Amino acid sequence: MKITINKIVATVMQPQYIKTACFFIVIVLMMANHLYAQTADPGLDPDAEVPLDGGLSLLVAAGVGYGAKKMKEKKNREANKY
Repeated sequence: MKITINKIVATVMQPQYIKTACFFIVIVLMMANHLYAQTADPGLDPDAEVPLDGGLSLLVAAGVGYGAKKMKEKKNREANKY
């Protein structure tokens, strides 16, 4: 049995896997608000903490979505080609 990238992508792009991936992405995005680079110095304002992961997780999620869209468009183009 030969495993190709197309078979892997076809398996991963099934609806149940997409729903699971979206669920975990949402959970990670919700947890990102609790991550901080360091605690505040006792002499400073306690609200002056520096967030470690501001919009980086959103950027990664957008990249994954864009990649999935491009893969779907490529698949549709190849299907319509023949």
